[in-house]
Amino acid sequence: MDWHTLSTEKVLEKLNVNPKKGLNNDEVKKRQLIYGKNALPEEKRKSFGAKLMEQISDFMVIILISAAGISFFTSFLSGKSDYIDTIIILAIVIINSTIGILQETKAEKEIDSLKHLSTSLTKVIRNSEVKKIPTEDIVPGDILSLSTGNIVCADARIIKSSNLAVEESAITGESFATEKNESKIYDLNTPLADRKNMLYTGSIIDRGRALAVAVETGAKTETGKVQAFVNSGKPKQTPLQIKLSHTSKIIGIIIMIISIIVFFLGAMQKVNLMEMFMISISLAVAAIPEGLPAVVTIVLANGVRRMAKNNTIVRKLPAVETLGHATVICSDKTGTLTMNKMLVTEIRSTFNKENLNSHFAKKILKLGVLCNNSSPTRNHGEISAQGEPTENALLIAGEKSGIHKKDLEKIFPRISEIPFDSKRKMMTTLHKTSENNIKIISKGAPDIILEKCSYYIENEKIKPLSQKIIQKINFQIDDMASKSLRTLAFAFKNEKNAPENSKIEKNLIFCGVIGIIDPPRPEANYAVNTCKSAGIRTIMITGDHKNTAQAIAEQVGISSPDSKVITGPEINKMSDKILKNKVKNCHVFARISPEHKVRIIKALQANGEIVAMTGDGVNDAPALKAADIGCAMGKSGTDAAKSASDIILADDNFTSVVETIRQGRGMYDNIKKTIHFLLSTNIGEAVVVLLGFLLRLPSPLLAIHLLWINLVTDAFPALALGMDPIDKNIMKRFPNDPKKSLFSNGLGYNIIIEGCFIASVGLLAFSIGRVFFDSDPFNPIIGRTMSFVTLGLSQLIQTFNVQSRKSLFITGFFSNLKLVYSVVLCMFLQIIVITLPMFTAFFKVSPLSNLQWAIVWILALFPLIISETEKFFKKKHDFYILFIL
Repeated sequence: MDWHTLSTEKVLEKLNVNPKKGLNNDEVKKRQLIYGKNALPEEKRKSFGAKLMEQISDFMVIILISAAGISFFTSFLSGKSDYIDTIIILAIVIINSTIGILQETKAEKEIDSLKHLSTSLTKVIRNSEVKKIPTEDIVPGDILSLSTGNIVCADARIIKSSNLAVEESAITGESFATEKNESKIYDLNTPLADRKNMLYTGSIIDRGRALAVAVETGAKTETGKVQAFVNSGKPKQTPLQIKLSHTSKIIGIIIMIISIIVFFLGAMQKVNLMEMFMISISLAVAAIPEGLPAVVTIVLANGVRRMAKNNTIVRKLPAVETLGHATVICSDKTGTLTMNKMLVTEIRSTFNKENLNSHFAKKILKLGVLCNNSSPTRNHGEISAQGEPTENALLIAGEKSGIHKKDLEKIFPRISEIPFDSKRKMMTTLHKTSENNIKIISKGAPDIILEKCSYYIENEKIKPLSQKIIQKINFQIDDMASKSLRTLAFAFKNEKNAPENSKIEKNLIFCGVIGIIDPPRPEANYAVNTCKSAGIRTIMITGDHKNTAQAIAEQVGISSPDSKVITGPEINKMSDKILKNKVKNCHVFARISPEHKVRIIKALQANGEIVAMTGDGVNDAPALKAADIGCAMGKSGTDAAKSASDIILADDNFTSVVETIRQGRGMYDNIKKTIHFLLSTNIGEAVVVLLGFLLRLPSPLLAIHLLWINLVTDAFPALALGMDPIDKNIMKRFPNDPKKSLFSNGLGYNIIIEGCFIASVGLLAFSIGRVFFDSDPFNPIIGRTMSFVTLGLSQLIQTFNVQSRKSLFITGFFSNLKLVYSVVLCMFLQIIVITLPMFTAFFKVSPLSNLQWAIVWILALFPLIISETEKFFKKKHDFYILFIL
């Protein structure tokens, strides 16, 4: 329907809704059944069967299945009816594939759960009440209440607006905000970009306010028609996952080369070609870490859910990786470092501090109540307010002084408004007086308001404002700011008629300044000190007065009394090169605009810093995007800020930023542990088979042994390792260097050496069993059994080895119960296959004697003993070299 050509009355009539009452609950339920959720359909997910086919269609698995098929027909044609190898290998391939599917499905579910964590809310009128509801619950006919920073959640027709401008670049391609109003458009063929009375899904309210009625939702919106915002069923890989996929491919090539070498070595030693083919392919399937990216996805997603419990909602998975590298946190002051519980404590005229109950104080408070968008409420008789915290403080102070907004608005009804935004740093309202004159009231930053004033009031007399008087006013403001008070200046003027827009905020009469206390959060000082210990610099960036910013910064430990504060006007005079040098030592920036924030972030990044940035306003979106980690405020943040961010802080608390970085470092550590474990154990499997043939020994392991070890060790222990508790001293370490390889700081060296240790004990177990216990050295069933069990157990014990840089006797064996349970379960399965007769024939193994078990356990524990000894000496490279020699 061409909603833009209809009058507001006709639109409301067609949608059968009263704009003052909105829809009732029964009507909403009916419309939800008709129109469904206000969401675009997602790409259809792969079925279990499709995922299974994807797993089985892997090149290596196809070769293995083909080999099993050849083995089956060979046995069938020979009349031996020995199909055990074929059945076991196929069973293990299916189980392995199923685990791969379950991991993929779990990763998908974890990613889906992240979407629900960051569900957006929209303010609507329903049942005659203004309330916030999930965006997906919007239906056609809902009355939307929109203000600066809100993202439009449905196609809507404007009913009423005030100074409205909307940024529609995502829909129309226009880079500048478009003026909007409720006027009817008569041309049916008006282009989308010129429909000034319509709002479209995905656009952002740049300034002003609007009341609009939703006309289309979900896939029927203009955005839905072109599928511009359709969510992909398959999430993009993070940089770390891409690196790991690349690493897995390289390792895969190396393992393939080893498998080919093993095949030809076996053939040269006249081992049965079919048996060698099965061993080589099984080695490749078992040793290639193809499941590594999926395991990492699950670890990341699990960590993100843990963060959500700590008031941090991660919107973009790559941010989790970046968190561990953060070197600077740029934080806003209000509500992040402070409690955001505003209270009016001082009122000053041009020259004096006024009593809060004086006639003059009440006069300023009246201006503060009229030039105000908050609404007064009462809970159990206690006065409170709904709206922006600063305006709430003014409204509550007025209510306590007997100044009631409803009564004042009857005398001075508002006729227009110029909204506050972070660029202008002021707000103006126009009111009609009883004499039909126009009263103009402005409030905002004192320096901005003073620029608009030509007069001031003293003893009810209006006098010209001179530079000398301005200096005296600034002295009052500086004094208030030094007490950590947030300062708001008020001015007014009376006109017979509404002036032109360009003259509304000119020649105002300065009235006075209100001081509002916003005390620092008690935990902020501890959080700042934690950052210092972690090698992270905290920088305060605020629009507040220089002295207020400095006072709060000193209280929370960001700066000292002699620290330099840089202001926005000073930044305007600096080149990028000068600013790059200045940001190295400055911890407080005051009187900052959104444009300044972007310059500060880029200057820090030019110095090699990894920057986390907090923001809440619509104009903070560029800075949040420019930062390496954009953190939007959950309570006070606009939809635009949240949309531009990587992370949302549900409680607007600086401590949550610090906790998020701690969690990010912990996740990065756990991912490295998982990589350490999987690669070292996979190398162990490859090396033991390769060495066996290089030494011209019978194969230490058969195909089913390799596949079983891979099945037991690569699934549950690796996932459990990714859930390891965070190191208590993690915030006493300096940030990870993102330029360094994942295998830096000796990790790659450790993986190779530990893999070789695991291989050596497996080969040693095979040699002991073959030489001392097997009756036929060319069919070493005891040797293979001992090698099979030793390799499996040593790989499981390896999880404890990689768990921490510290000794197990310090961290404790039970610090991660999930890991303990998974290792015990897998050990139980490993032991069962060589003790129960029903399995021994399948796996071509033999039950072990007590002496053989003793040897197996000693050898399986040997890599852990070596590692513990190395940790004790804490000289890894020297110790390994000494041991090898």
